[in-house]
Amino acid sequence: MQFETIILGAGAAGMMCAIHAGRDVLVLDHAKAPGEKIRISGGGRCNFTNMHAGPGNFLSANPHFAKSALARYTQWDFLDLIGKHGIAWHEKTLGQLFCDDSAKQIVAMLLDEMAKAGATMWLRTAITSVEKSEDGFRLQIESEGKRKTVTCRNLVVATGGKSIPKMGATGLAYDIARQFGLSITETRPGLVPLTFPDGRFSGLSGVSLPVRAICNGASFDEAMLFTHRGLSGPAILQISSYWREGDAIRINLFPNSDPFEALRTQRQQAGRKNLSTVLAQMLPSRLADYLAGEWKLNGNLADQGDAALTALCDRLTGWDLVPTGSEGYRTAEVTLGGVDTDGLSSKTMMAKDVPGLYFIGECVDVTGWLGGYNFQWAWSSGFAAGTSIAAQR
Repeated sequence: MQFETIILGAGAAGMMCAIHAGRDVLVLDHAKAPGEKIRISGGGRCNFTNMHAGPGNFLSANPHFAKSALARYTQWDFLDLIGKHGIAWHEKTLGQLFCDDSAKQIVAMLLDEMAKAGATMWLRTAITSVEKSEDGFRLQIESEGKRKTVTCRNLVVATGGKSIPKMGATGLAYDIARQFGLSITETRPGLVPLTFPDGRFSGLSGVSLPVRAICNGASFDEAMLFTHRGLSGPAILQISSYWREGDAIRINLFPNSDPFEALRTQRQQAGRKNLSTVLAQMLPSRLADYLAGEWKLNGNLADQGDAALTALCDRLTGWDLVPTGSEGYRTAEVTLGGVDTDGLSSKTMMAKDVPGLYFIGECVDVTGWLGGYNFQWAWSSGFAAGTSIAAQR
């Protein structure tokens, strides 16, 4: 069976590519349903893009690579698309956009657009081999219990990264890239909770507060959540993409206020209060008790001179912690690294040395921040590849 274009992966990038790639497109996926990562994202409401999406919100060995695709299909273009489909949406914090109703609306919209474009989709289909042919590519697949051979002129790899393996994530994209001579940059779990030894924070599990998390030059002001195994919450997920084993992360527990002035005021007004009691008025009580024990905070507030208060505030605004690891791909929202952008065209997403072979979405070494940025990369890179294919006709 011959097709003009075969797209591997019925996720956000693959479906967007199918919408724009023109006629005679086949989308293959081993899942039972398309867009599963879309469906579960954002608590079932899909954080589908971000008002502030731009190249500076992405990590890559080549920070310039994403500029072309992001400029040619923006968050405003995607908003126009969902507007045409009557999907209501709202903005949460930091420019994050969500469906009012359900993420399933985004999946339904993409399927509707694919149908209009005449694309075909085969689910529950396994890819057993991919090879170059004289005029394109030849794939051996297993679908509905039968082995089949399909060929195409253009092959688009949109199978994602390694994150959330329980949803079927594999390293297929990397295997195909290596097979055709493309390099793979180091892959790591991204947007992932960080772990600490010996249940260090288990007694604080469930405690959450706004912080500033800092590591390797990056800084994020968002919520942090203590868990049985370590630290999570948006601030930690964000900073995890910049963290490496052995690095310390710095936590500022007072990102929006000056604890020194607050403590000095309290010393004047209620100097007889115990230092830990005053701290519990400024922080969640369980965290204040924990820090009082860890840092041996004793005595009344009146007994603390300015030097002592300054030293304490330095710790409160610069609490250095060294995670032992992360929760890994099991809970990571994305995969850092991937197909080396040096081997791809930033305009078309096609492999420079393999005509007709494209890589889009999460499998490429372009990783966004938390907050809808990775979906925007899926839309933008899918559009870039799709329109490039369509233009060849």
